[in-house]
Amino acid sequence: MNYLRYVKIVGTMHVSPKSRDEVARIIINERPHAVAVELDRARFLAMETNVELTLQDSLRLGRRGIINYALAKVEEKLGETFGMSPGEEMRTAIEVSRSLGIPLYLIDEDINLILAKIASAPLREKLLMTLEGLSVFLPLGRTELGDPLEEYRAMMVEFKHRYPYLYLVLVEERNEIMARNLMAIVDSLLSAGVKKPKVVAVVGLGHKPGIERLLNGRYFYM
Repeated sequence: MNYLRYVKIVGTMHVSPKSRDEVARIIINERPHAVAVELDRARFLAMETNVELTLQDSLRLGRRGIINYALAKVEEKLGETFGMSPGEEMRTAIEVSRSLGIPLYLIDEDINLILAKIASAPLREKLLMTLEGLSVFLPLGRTELGDPLEEYRAMMVEFKHRYPYLYLVLVEERNEIMARNLMAIVDSLLSAGVKKPKVVAVVGLGHKPGIERLLNGRYFYM
């Protein structure tokens, strides 16, 4: 079955105000039967309670905590560049779906599993990630930017080239998990008697093409 006919994928750049506004507009206009977001339970609860992991907390959690802290700091730097705190588009999707009484679904992989996979990355990729976290590679210091979404797409292409393992676990494997969860949402709506279910899924721009391909009945990675 072609699930893509029932699911509208909204690909966002996590630090773009334009993406945040687009998410609100699409959910309000579409009035879907369900809204799905690229979050797991742990990240959802952290967002709800405004919990921020400090460096001291990260050190207590060991290697996984330090990796999580480093990635969060890179996103913060991007937010300063593009003018929005990371995750605001997800928060907007949650708030708008609540205000309209639309069921919300969390479709991403568990963050602890993601961090475990990152910790198992090849040494070469870990070293590169450390350097890029120090702004050696990421274009964080430029004062003039082109189209932010085009910048993001270019960064994703470069990320796949530089980090084949991390791209596999952070993008491709999560695409499959999120696609399967979206299929389950559609199936549950059909089973409940909804003839033409409509689901809006808010995910990072880098996940959009892969998830759409899987929902369109192409193939799964595993």
